[in-house]
Amino acid sequence: MKDYNQTLQSLLNFGLEISQIKDIDVLLEKILGEARGFTGCDAGTIYVKEGDWLYARYSQNDTLNVQLAEHRKSVYTNISIPVDNSSIAGYVAATGKPLNIPDVYRLDTSLPYSFNRSFDAMTGYRTISQLVLPLTSMRGETVGVLQLINAKDADKRVIAFDNDDASGISYFGVTAANAVERAKMTREIILRMNRMAELRDPKETGPHVNRVAAYSVALYESWAARKGLPQQEVDRTRDILRMAAMLHDVGKVAISDNILKKPGRFTPEEYDVMKLHTVYGARLFPDIYSELDESAADVALNHHERWDGNGYPGHISLATLKALPGYEKEDGTARGKKGEEIPLFGRIVAIADVYDALSNRRCYKEAWDTSAVLEELKKDAGTAFDSQLVEIFLENIDTILQISAQFPDDSDAH
Repeated sequence: MKDYNQTLQSLLNFGLEISQIKDIDVLLEKILGEARGFTGCDAGTIYVKEGDWLYARYSQNDTLNVQLAEHRKSVYTNISIPVDNSSIAGYVAATGKPLNIPDVYRLDTSLPYSFNRSFDAMTGYRTISQLVLPLTSMRGETVGVLQLINAKDADKRVIAFDNDDASGISYFGVTAANAVERAKMTREIILRMNRMAELRDPKETGPHVNRVAAYSVALYESWAARKGLPQQEVDRTRDILRMAAMLHDVGKVAISDNILKKPGRFTPEEYDVMKLHTVYGARLFPDIYSELDESAADVALNHHERWDGNGYPGHISLATLKALPGYEKEDGTARGKKGEEIPLFGRIVAIADVYDALSNRRCYKEAWDTSAVLEELKKDAGTAFDSQLVEIFLENIDTILQISAQFPDDSDAH
């Protein structure tokens, strides 16, 4: 039996922590992890409701994850289920009623919902108990479903979920749902800014910016693990990085259509103008009111810098576009930033952006094979890119491929 005061404190702490998370993907992972910790269960999935469908955004499974290398995690899934009575999660979303099921293999056949055994059959995992909750906001809107799997006792044996847990976590669900609503609004504002850029440059699609942002977070997390950074710092930083990375090319809204939509190669003069999208993007955040403002400006300005100093725009004044004193080249233009002069977020997004650009079809090229893209990154390690970050990116290629599948281009989606 859990201590009531301890349970209450845990719920209050949870509410405070998630109120500070702005990005929806970071938030969803946090909600799932905290819910599993609160109930002591082995696995779980969190779904987001979009129209008449539920989309699995994060899955965690301790039993299956022991097969992964240290600091690796299987996060993304490609499961979508209708909001109806054909599944347990779909039923909960449709009715708004939570379910506490001791054994999903022993469901009464007269019930309106049933358990899909295909995941267990595919992985060899044995699902037994489930606690499935609607994430219903204070406005009464179901924004998602939290599915917790296989509660465990002190001896790690699978048991049914405690009814007290089911009651306590109902508050958890409302708090989480309201946080999800706020985070979805923040994400939508960022996507609207990007849609302005997309109207000008069709390459800047919603899936592209979502992929680049998710790749960047995966790369940062593995880099942070190598450095031994405290988890609290990692959580705060990845929240900011994900949103900043989505805005990496927003400065293209200021580039003339004559250049931005030109079908052929740029002239040297046109290319010089195109390079200024980095400066224009940074100028959108002139007043630093938050870490997000600072990070978004850093990413926009620096994601085309190169490790060897041959990138752009270099050490330049945002106001005058001239080289900063002491950083002029012989011709008077700005020297490129090199090595660790380039902020970490800029170095990370540079790799994520190039990987995604090469891996996906564009109007002027076909998608490259994954092996060819990775060879290109290896070739450019130490010249275009931070070689340590390239190494970490390559180590996480399975996660990168999962992310890519999670955010397909609209023409590839089904």
